[in-house]
Amino acid sequence: MKGTISIVTPSFDQGRFIERTIRSVLDQGVRDVEYVVCDGGSTDHTVNILRQYEHRLRWVSEKDAGQADAVNKGFSMTRGDLVGWLNSDDIYYPGTLRAVMDFSEANPEVDVIYGDANHVDENDVVIEPYPTEDWDFERLKTVCFICQPGVFVTRRVLDRYGGLDETLQYCMDYEYWLRLGLKNAKFAHLPRVLAGSRLYAQNKTLSCRLKVHAEINAMMRELLGEVPDKWIYNYAHASLDDRGWLRSARRRYAIGVAAVTLYAALKWNHKVRRSVLRTVANWVGGALK
Repeated sequence: MKGTISIVTPSFDQGRFIERTIRSVLDQGVRDVEYVVCDGGSTDHTVNILRQYEHRLRWVSEKDAGQADAVNKGFSMTRGDLVGWLNSDDIYYPGTLRAVMDFSEANPEVDVIYGDANHVDENDVVIEPYPTEDWDFERLKTVCFICQPGVFVTRRVLDRYGGLDETLQYCMDYEYWLRLGLKNAKFAHLPRVLAGSRLYAQNKTLSCRLKVHAEINAMMRELLGEVPDKWIYNYAHASLDDRGWLRSARRRYAIGVAAVTLYAALKWNHKVRRSVLRTVANWVGGALK
């Protein structure tokens, strides 16, 4: 299906959002967009909503092994030359698919197209722009500046490098960008707001911050051979925040975050780099003044 686009939505018990997700795809005005929803056996009213749209999309509802498994299943069910992955609580903005298809046609050498995005709340109100940046692989190792619903990959990428790592529960998208970067896939930033990425209390990323950071560190160690200092620090701060430590208690917090940072460095890097020692010394020294 050269010149066509396919969208995959993994879903599980997102009945309150999924119709907005579906409409954001089907109302794009792109002829013959191929849309597949892989539901993990939802127990809410998701399936009833899917039935209402089954004349315009394909769907399955069956037990799966998690989000990455559902996305990969959807990838294998599609045939489009470009493929996007839109979670069942996220949305595309009007004109997104046409803009991506036009960009791909004008830049056929590009393997991965990613655009700008917004964090949105439960009512689609913009909270803040996602901090997207132009492509820089070394920078990507320390900051995930690519917003997942704003990403589209070519079929040749899927054929050549496969899909998501199904052992991951939280950072399968970040791992994929890094893995493709290591393989020298060509990324390009499309400077247009393409999608809304939803943030709310029950959101997996927000509700499991410490688990997210632990998985990122383990993934970095496996994929890159080491964890960048930035992610060690992020884990330490998330750990103290998870325990309810107050940053206003400057001395106690500084000592605590320094201790967890040293622990994390030993756990994932099996050593403490001088850069880490300098940083924790500055934290503690500054707090004790």
